[in-house]
Parts: sequence; structure tokens; C-alpha cells
Amino acid sequence: MSSFDDFKISKQLRYGIDDLGYSNPTPIQEQAFPVVMSGKDVIGIAQTGTGKTFAYMLPILQDLTFSKQKHPRVLLLVPTRELVVQVVEEIEKFSKYLSNRVVGVYGGTNINNQKSQLALGQDIVVATPGRLYDLVLCRAMQLKSIKKLVIDEVDVMLDLGFRFQLTNIFDLLPKNRQNIMFSATMTDAIEELIVQFFTGVEKISVAVSGTPLENISQTSYAVPNFFTKVNVVVELLKDAEEFKKVLIFVGNKKRADLLFSELEEFFSEEICVIHSNKTQNYRLRSIRQFDEGKNRILVTTDVMARGLDLDKISHVINFDTPTFPENYMHRIGRTGRAEEKGKSILLYTEDENVHKLSIEKLMDMQIDERPLPESVAIATKLSPEEQPFVAEPNNPHKQISEERGDSFHEKSKKNSKINQGGSYKRIIKKKYKKPKTKGDKNYNKRNKRK
Repeated sequence: MSSFDDFKISKQLRYGIDDLGYSNPTPIQEQAFPVVMSGKDVIGIAQTGTGKTFAYMLPILQDLTFSKQKHPRVLLLVPTRELVVQVVEEIEKFSKYLSNRVVGVYGGTNINNQKSQLALGQDIVVATPGRLYDLVLCRAMQLKSIKKLVIDEVDVMLDLGFRFQLTNIFDLLPKNRQNIMFSATMTDAIEELIVQFFTGVEKISVAVSGTPLENISQTSYAVPNFFTKVNVVVELLKDAEEFKKVLIFVGNKKRADLLFSELEEFFSEEICVIHSNKTQNYRLRSIRQFDEGKNRILVTTDVMARGLDLDKISHVINFDTPTFPENYMHRIGRTGRAEEKGKSILLYTEDENVHKLSIEKLMDMQIDERPLPESVAIATKLSPEEQPFVAEPNNPHKQISEERGDSFHEKSKKNSKINQGGSYKRIIKKKYKKPKTKGDKNYNKRNKRK
């Protein structure tokens, strides 16, 4: 096994690595270092939790010499605000003994503060595409000095609809630059991006998404409905010794809030929730409290499934089975990090079984299925999404009926007439060839004489 001693890096970087307690690089870090250092365009495909951030930042920091210039030389794009904050913190740790300047810019905060930080001069800018594009348009940030462009979690960025901003940013960047992209999956959209903007790309593929992590044990439960899922989760989470730090994934924001309100009755001091409708400060605070162990349970949507580095998560519970099987891999990758053991639990209904089969096909393995604990009650109550469609929202007793009852009758001939508009307007239009208005009286009279 190789070590960081084999890397040609400065003493300052080596001191920072030692402070972090790293001794051996991960496979993606080992393979990426010489390629990124060579200056070639790189696309790295590696599963979540394999140390991608360090893989591209170590060679970049090694190559980044001291400079007093105002405009940044390295641009790093990530899909979410939380990931901006995390990457900036990681870079600051790696470069503890270096003199580079780094700033993070993202939406949801005051843009004027970010303009002021950029005006001071920066070496590295970590940004979400939307906010970066805004800053470039208002000329608060110049891209003419960018030597290295890094796009992390590029597949997520494209899924979130950032292609327009990315292509516009590419057009504004200097052509003489190094492009570095990292992703957990290789999609057709990424291939198109590579063909259009990159040259001579070298691909590095390690722990491709779909390869089940060996240190994560996976189990599943067949559950009839939402509130039975709630009962299963409550029963499992009662064992605080086993479920020390739990990340629960749900399909959307409404279900996240509903699940949070249900679990809050049992675990009020131990639970928090995060999704895109929450304010930035609330999201960052929830992540910090969960990461520090102040909250044992975090309910979230897929906004948390990618990139964020959270330590020692004992369990990932897939409360809703993801539609795309790759998302399942990203979710469970939150546990079992840094060679620690992790556990994943999948709850699926009859409708979600097709998604479970897709996940098993991707992994080429079956997820171990267990019977529901005897203490779990089967709920008869249905969530709003599971309830039958109601024809009249304010009348819960009247449901839509596909069959016509005995009292049904066709409209009478009188009531079947089509509304053609007011008779005055219709008759006048026919008589004068055009509507008669106050300003057109004389015009209409002249036409009538003709």
C-alpha cells in the first residue's frame, strides 16, 4: 500500500496531512494525483465516500504558488450551498501551513458581502453555478485568470438544471485552462459536456456507483403504507445504543416535514430536519448539530445524499425507495466511510417494489429482507399522497366516481347550447363587419352607406 510519503508534495502540505491524521491515500487519491499534476483534462468517476475532494485538491494546492494577484486562479463548482461550506473548510484544513486565500460563494446569503470578499483578492473560489454566474454578470468577479476549473458532483449539477449556467461559464473562461471533473456516475449528459468543452480527457474510474460497499450491511422491510413505515422507524430508533447516528432519507420536502412532525413526538430533543425550503442558517445549523452528535437523527431529502462528509453515521434509513437506483448508492454511501462499518435499511411499499428491483439489478445482488417486528402496528391511517382522489376537496365524503349513476341524464337541448358571447357584440359585428365602438362610429356609418 502506498503512502503520502511517495507523493512529491511540499513540507507545508505534508504537515497539514499529518495534522489531519491521514497516512495512506485512497485509490482515487493515488490515481488522480499524477494525472492532475500533469495538467491534462481529467474526469474522475468514484463513489461517494472515497475521498474525491482531497483527490483533486492535493495536486492543485501543490501546484498553487504564492501570489498577490487579485483575481482567482482556481474555480471550484459544486451543486449545493452546504457543499460549498464543507469544501472551503476542507481546503482550509489541507492548506493550514500554506498562504493561499479561499472563499465560498452561494445563494441564499447577502451577495454584497461576497462581493466585498472577492474585492480583497482570492486564489481559490468555491461556488454554486447560479451565484457565480450572478457575480460574473455584475462584474464583481473576473474569470480571466482562472487556470484550473474543477466541477465536483457534475452529474448532480446537471440533474439540478445548471447546464445553462455551466455552458455560459465555460464560454467566459480562458481557453487555456485545465478542466477537472469528478462524479459518481458517467451519464450521457456528462459525455456531451466532455465532447463539447474538453480536449484529450483522461478518465479515472474507481469504485463506480453501483458497486455495493463491502463494509455496509443492507436490509429491507416490506411495508404497506407511510404510517406503518413511521411505526417501524420509531421501533428501530428506540434502541439508542444501536442507532447512534441515523440519517433518514425521504422522497420530497412535504414527506420530510410530515415524518419530522411524527417522529418529533418520540424524539423531540434528538431529531432535526433539512431540505431546500429551509433557510440557509437553519440548514447549516442542523448539519452542524447532527455532525457534532447533538442530534442523533436527521431527516432529509436527497440534498444531503451527495458530497457532504459526515462522520460516524451508524445507519442510513431509506424511508422512501429512490426512483433512480444510483441515488440509493449515494444515500447509503453516507455510512461506512473511512473503512468503518455501516448499516443501511430500506423500507418499501408494493408500489416501490419496482424501484427496489432496479436497485438490486444495479448492484447485482439482493438486499436481505426481514419480517416486520411483531411490536410494529400496521397503520390504517393514510398519508395525503396515499388517500384516494377526492372530487371536491372540501367534501371528504364525496369521492370521484368513474361510473355514472341511475340519476345521470344528458343535458337538455336548451342547456346544451354553446355560449357564443353577448348578443349585442355578435349582432353588431355581423352588421358592421367589425365591432362598433365609441371611436369607430363615423367609420361604421361610412361603411354602411357604401
